[in-house]
Amino acid sequence: MIEELNERSQQILRHIIDIYMATGEPVGSKTILDKSGLDVSAATIRNVMAQLEGEGLLFSPHISAGRLPTQTGLRFYVDGLMEIGDLTAEEQQEIESRCLAAGRSMNSVMEQATTLLSGLSLGAGLVIAPKKEAPVKQIQFVQIDSKQVLIVLVTADGMVENRLMHTDRIISPSTLIEASNYLSAKLRGKTLGEARATIDKEIKSGKERLDKLTEDLISKGIALPFGHGNQGHIIVRGQSNLLNDIRAIEDLEKAQKLMAMLEEQETMAELLGSAQNAEGVQIFIGTENKMFEHSGWSMAISPYKSQQNEIIGAIGVIGPNRLNYSRIIPLLDYTSRVVEKLLSN
Repeated sequence: MIEELNERSQQILRHIIDIYMATGEPVGSKTILDKSGLDVSAATIRNVMAQLEGEGLLFSPHISAGRLPTQTGLRFYVDGLMEIGDLTAEEQQEIESRCLAAGRSMNSVMEQATTLLSGLSLGAGLVIAPKKEAPVKQIQFVQIDSKQVLIVLVTADGMVENRLMHTDRIISPSTLIEASNYLSAKLRGKTLGEARATIDKEIKSGKERLDKLTEDLISKGIALPFGHGNQGHIIVRGQSNLLNDIRAIEDLEKAQKLMAMLEEQETMAELLGSAQNAEGVQIFIGTENKMFEHSGWSMAISPYKSQQNEIIGAIGVIGPNRLNYSRIIPLLDYTSRVVEKLLSN
């Protein structure tokens, strides 16, 4: 059984996978002997490799002395054999300086984090931006015709969203000005969600002396969430890195299909779902995540949380099964902590 592998077998398996991750090529006994420093014979290594193959941890891609790890072998390595590295002080400083630079918008920070992950991991970096409703900076009503109004919402992070509203009665310019002034005063510095309950309560109590049409404008103006303000989105950078490991046309087709999936909102829900129960970095190898079952790729993903300790997004890396997991784990863990630090400010 796998659990009963002796120390020598575990050492040889670790060296095989370390070499494979560095080269992407089948690993033979001579290569292990040359690079591992183990005090054993080539024959002993071959015998252990045969045992590991029998356990389903290695396989022979073709008739040769070389072996490759199976998905089971990679999982065994990640869970028990891998030695996790540390980020250097310089790498930590680079992550902080690029993500926490003064004056950056949240979108800019997420773009920087994604590009950074791609560059440091040599895979495709992804960030699921937080499900966050930004405070409102300004709201305006623009008259289209006598019974149609365009609501223009400007948020503190610079996003501008529009919504067309229809009314049953003719709207006067003075009514639009009164509604706009009222909402701008009540919403400033608050999200729509934070302001909605207070405004509804004031209107229903009669505390504010507003005519019925103005009340309708105000109520409808804040009744529904705008656009994607609370939906989140995926940012992916470094897709070209995924193509570096492709060796056949069918692999290219799989890569193109996966890249198309990464542009869909449904994918964001699946990726975030993968991180929901995670404490720290989770690794999905090959078919362990259905998104990658036909691509031969893997994903490492780490959630980040709000000040209320709720998971609101995630950062990750996608790449071939031979991703350098020992480097990616501390990279994702540290970057997700930096993002949390930014969100708490």
